[in-house]
Amino acid sequence: MSDSTPERILVSGATGYVGGRLVPCLLQEGYDVRCFVRSERRLRAQPWGSRVDIAVGDAMNPEDIEAAMEGIDAAYYLIHSLGTGDDFAERDRILATNFRKAAEAQGVDRIIYLGGMRPKGEQQSEHLLSRMETGDHLRDGPVPVTEFRAAQIVGSGSLSFELVRYLTERIPVLICPKWVSTPTQPIAIRNVLEYLMAALRTPDSAGEIVEIGGSDVLTYGEMFRKYAEVRGLQRTLVPVPFFTPTLSSHWVGLVTPIANSIARPLIEGLDNEVVVDDPDHARRLFPDVEPIPFEAALRLALRRAESDEVPTVWNSARSSSPHKNEMTAELETTEGLFKETRSVNVDASAETAFNLIKGLGGETGWLYADGLWHIRGWIDQLSGGVGFRRGRRNPTDLRVGDAVDFWRVEALEEDEPPRMLRLRAEMQLPGRAWLQFEVEPLSDQRCRVTQLVFFEPKGLAGTIYWNLIALPHRFVYAGMMRALRERIEERSRNRMEPADSTPAPSPVEDAEPSRT
Repeated sequence: MSDSTPERILVSGATGYVGGRLVPCLLQEGYDVRCFVRSERRLRAQPWGSRVDIAVGDAMNPEDIEAAMEGIDAAYYLIHSLGTGDDFAERDRILATNFRKAAEAQGVDRIIYLGGMRPKGEQQSEHLLSRMETGDHLRDGPVPVTEFRAAQIVGSGSLSFELVRYLTERIPVLICPKWVSTPTQPIAIRNVLEYLMAALRTPDSAGEIVEIGGSDVLTYGEMFRKYAEVRGLQRTLVPVPFFTPTLSSHWVGLVTPIANSIARPLIEGLDNEVVVDDPDHARRLFPDVEPIPFEAALRLALRRAESDEVPTVWNSARSSSPHKNEMTAELETTEGLFKETRSVNVDASAETAFNLIKGLGGETGWLYADGLWHIRGWIDQLSGGVGFRRGRRNPTDLRVGDAVDFWRVEALEEDEPPRMLRLRAEMQLPGRAWLQFEVEPLSDQRCRVTQLVFFEPKGLAGTIYWNLIALPHRFVYAGMMRALRERIEERSRNRMEPADSTPAPSPVEDAEPSRT
């Protein structure tokens, strides 16, 4: 198979930003695609989810990834651990080693890896060095590796693009640390996908390390100015050379939805020059790929974002979450979401739990700190909002479109697990907010209840608002989940026969809120 085009392809990281866009390209070209993921449900939700074979597992487990490699001709390695903690580099080493050994054991002909550009400068980024080491570990075996090295990827939903967009859209006066003047060579996501696809049809690329970039070399400051020009914004850049990467990451974490755990290693990487050393190398191997200028890539990204048709975003992957227990939000927007997730196992049927959740609000209240809910309603009413006056149409029944206090029922799914209720806030806010409940059965008399709070900030005011309410949220919504569990289990016990009315206690799995 090494002398012909491979037919059966494995894509790891298929729920991530690049992987989620690569898979439909492969399907369109007629390849037989298998996706290696940790959550089948997340992948099946994609428009193309029913057209791929899914191997569920964890790449930290060698047996899982080896089973996924069975019968595979070529495998894409699109996994990274940025955002999983301070040990992300060690985790990346283990993942790459497991992947390489699995490919060798199953006789895979080729590994294709998308990594980062070699950093230049004295203080080199741990994040970029980790991407380089990942390529080294993948090559430490007999399976040929095609490694692409790219700088910032420009596309709707990409982390680099969203960083430029968040900062330029929200802040009229941009504080510019030293890294804002560092040369870089961003590349359009369209070009990245073209290179990844072309590698399958180019046997000569096996064993090659190929640096790829767009047609322009420019600084982040120039990217900010170009974005402002395209959007018709007036922005002032103020150089602040003493602003360290650590301070910069805290600033980015404050004014954007990018968590500090991701912002810090990312910004440390921005302090290194990342420019293609030999552009003729990629041109010789892949003559059909025409690098796109930055402004053209920017306009393509804005056009896609403004159409609300963004297939993947940078935080699609679980590794983008700063907490390992973070669950997937079904709701995504092009501006980015803050979200909190809490889950608890409950000794009751999924039906009992969901029926109680559908009865929240109105006369029943919200089970915890009801006084604070009413105070929030009064504040909203005084500011011209709907307040807490509307109650409910029916104490137990809900329909899509119903008002529940200052919420509106946006989605209600009861036919198949997991059951889901999503409420959209109609109070006065510097942004948009949702409260969502999901109930998933674990057995006949045990289920898992998940509470998700989403907030889409509008401008800098929205981001500041979210940070100000973080502590009250932790208190109120965590208390609601504890009270909800107790109320559900009490209702379940009351419906049982007397002999079953005192079940043995079981451990409760409360997850701390995850915020991104």
